[in-house]
Amino acid sequence: MRITLIAGLIAAASAAPAFAQDAPPPAPLSGFHVEGLVGYDSTEIADDSEGGILYGARAGYDFQSGRAVFGIEAEANDSTNEGCVTGIAAANDRLCVGAGRELFFGGRAGFIVGRNVLLYGTAGYTNARFDVDYDDGTAGGTSNFVDHADLDGIRVGAGAQFGVGRNAYVRTELRYANYEQGSDRGQALAAFGFHF
Repeated sequence: MRITLIAGLIAAASAAPAFAQDAPPPAPLSGFHVEGLVGYDSTEIADDSEGGILYGARAGYDFQSGRAVFGIEAEANDSTNEGCVTGIAAANDRLCVGAGRELFFGGRAGFIVGRNVLLYGTAGYTNARFDVDYDDGTAGGTSNFVDHADLDGIRVGAGAQFGVGRNAYVRTELRYANYEQGSDRGQALAAFGFHF
């Protein structure tokens, strides 16, 4: 699955020169932007190594100086990724962990390499919530509990942004986050947004 996503991102990037020829004149990249995003979350949870769907929204402000672009961004996303294991403390018990919401605040820096193409890198602070649900497997469920853990971390990423209109754009991005307590996650996503 990861190889397919990476191959798709590379194909999109290699098609950028032809795509840019048909695009309208580039818009300045300075100012506010908002976007919706969807992608793949490869967080390995319990016995689930398949990952899940990532979805969310991002907003930010960019500063352009010549071909260089610098910006700040904030993001909130969620994930369908969940996994369960059994037989932790008893024969019939079950522990399920789900990747919940993730919050991010950081910066990005990039360089305009074509008429409507921006290559960039991102880095910043992230906080992820992991939801925990334990069922002890007994009729009374005296040891059952539901809880969550909020983990702080650092996220880095790289991507490409393609202008598709005077103020519209699409982005592809790969990123990696490392959290406290030894947790980490990788994500690949696509986004559609607008500059104001």
